[in-house]
Amino acid sequence: MTFSPCPPDTHGRLSSPNVRHDHSLLEEKVAAIERNQSRVNEQIRITPIRVISETGEQLGVIPTENALERARDAGFDLVEVAPSEDPPVCRIMDFGKYKYQRNKKAQKGHSHQTKTKEIRLRPKTGTHDIDFKTRQALQFLKNKDKVQISVVFRGREIAHVEEGRRVMQTVIDTLLDSGGKLEVPPGQQGRRIVCTIAPK
Repeated sequence: MTFSPCPPDTHGRLSSPNVRHDHSLLEEKVAAIERNQSRVNEQIRITPIRVISETGEQLGVIPTENALERARDAGFDLVEVAPSEDPPVCRIMDFGKYKYQRNKKAQKGHSHQTKTKEIRLRPKTGTHDIDFKTRQALQFLKNKDKVQISVVFRGREIAHVEEGRRVMQTVIDTLLDSGGKLEVPPGQQGRRIVCTIAPK
């Protein structure tokens, strides 16, 4: 028994079976997700497509070339907005404005993941270095991150624990006066004193 090939449809594609067509749509969707961007203008190679005008009017299924010509005449872009549909859905729009609004929406929906940043000091750290480290810590708090302050003692410095506490308290006072809150009070852990400041 012999099987005749399936006849092509009006666009030159095999009308059956649908497995190959479905597979190509899946690949197209995955590729679009991986790129995280829309096809625009000449990047849209499939035809025909379902088109929505710049005013939101449904123009129906038309050849891609005709849709591109209409977009150019209107001074806009042709943007693929639903690549997984059959046929894909494209819209005539200002792509630059669309991309800006999409990125702005994505940033608005992104919640900041609080991290813990560390600044390290020594019992003999000078005033200039303390000021620099404090400015760093203030920036971390401004970005809604926690700050772990560590005063590290090396060698014989362990004999100057009180000096280390003084250095730490200087930084703590500045951070608390500038919008921080003491989450974990200073405590000695081996050869270091550690505390944590959180943003209010």
